[in-house]
Amino acid sequence: MTDNSQVLATVIAKNRSDSEARAARDHRHDVWFRRTVRAAAMIVLGLLACIAGSTLWGGAQAFHTFGLDFFTSTDWDAVGERFGAVVPIYGTLVTSFLALLIAVPVSFGIAIFLTEVAPPWMRMPIASAIELLAGIPSIIYGMWGLFVFAPFMAEHLTPWINDNLGAIPVIGALFQGPPLGIGTLTAAIVLAIMIIPFITSVMNEVFRTVPTQLKESAYALGGTTWEVVWDIVLPYTRSAVVGGVFLGLGRALGETMAVTFVLGNAHQLSASLLMPSSSIASVIANEFSEAYTDLHRSSLIALGFLLFVVTFIVLAIARIMLMRLSRNEGVK
Repeated sequence: MTDNSQVLATVIAKNRSDSEARAARDHRHDVWFRRTVRAAAMIVLGLLACIAGSTLWGGAQAFHTFGLDFFTSTDWDAVGERFGAVVPIYGTLVTSFLALLIAVPVSFGIAIFLTEVAPPWMRMPIASAIELLAGIPSIIYGMWGLFVFAPFMAEHLTPWINDNLGAIPVIGALFQGPPLGIGTLTAAIVLAIMIIPFITSVMNEVFRTVPTQLKESAYALGGTTWEVVWDIVLPYTRSAVVGGVFLGLGRALGETMAVTFVLGNAHQLSASLLMPSSSIASVIANEFSEAYTDLHRSSLIALGFLLFVVTFIVLAIARIMLMRLSRNEGVK
């Protein structure tokens, strides 16, 4: 009995020692894993801070020279060295939000069709076409917009818009202008075509996460497809849908080449959506290589900093909205 007790005690002590060694090793690995992923996150924050700081430093001369006038002036005169950011900011925001107004309903319809209406044999070709659109370079969209869509816009759409919508009180000024083809509305439509694949892909994936039992229960109670989508699918996925929409908006705010081709690149502030304008990205792309003075270069870098700030604000608003939606869902 004594020998058996000693053997058992030895085995127990060895198992305890192995368990303690394993626990220490697992703790050590866990500590290194946390430090590694924390370092990766800090790298992202560091890069973000470096980008913001470098653009702010590069635009310091413009901010110091013009002060608040840089944010309120519509002037952009490279010869006279008078620069203001109102027109590029206005063009960036208007084209992006117009693109969002066009793209969101279309993306929602495509995603609902793929998940709720389309027969199985049709879903794969349409989904593949959407992914193909997402992979097309932006310069291809810009060339298509300039050489194909802009002439079509000038010949057919712009005259119709001017004649039928330009006479409407209050909002008619938005749709009055010469049939140039290029302009704010053209850029917004091209941007909408570019961001539709991104928003559609997000919506399509999140709509597929809705439990089948919920939808089948709604159909069993007599709900129509629209009622199931509106009362079941959207409430279940609204946080992800909002995130997808703002992802598309962030994509539209920073677009450069496509907008440069079709926006017109005119430094003029006009209420008409048919008139040429400029955006922050297009101004930088067009003029940075030709900026021959320090103040001109500093003004362009300052525009880059403003684009960074605008994008950050938009994404911050998206994050706040998602947090509020998640909190409300938790309350319910």
